[in-house]
Amino acid sequence: MPLNKAKLGQTFQVEKIEGKDKIKKFLFSLGCFEGEQITVISKLAGNYIVNIKDSRYAIDEKMAKSILLF
Repeated sequence: MPLNKAKLGQTFQVEKIEGKDKIKKFLFSLGCFEGEQITVISKLAGNYIVNIKDSRYAIDEKMAKSILLF
């Protein structure tokens, strides 16, 4: 399931990151990679506020679709 379909407040594990290398490298720099836990805090104006390793980040819809969860 892609991140943009996840329910707010639930914690998931990242299964896979799809997309171009630029997106993968950026998400990796945030600490978002396979096996890492991620929580969707809120959705504001098409941006997703996520919690990764006790830090909050805002990612856009395109990046949210490239993060697959299980």
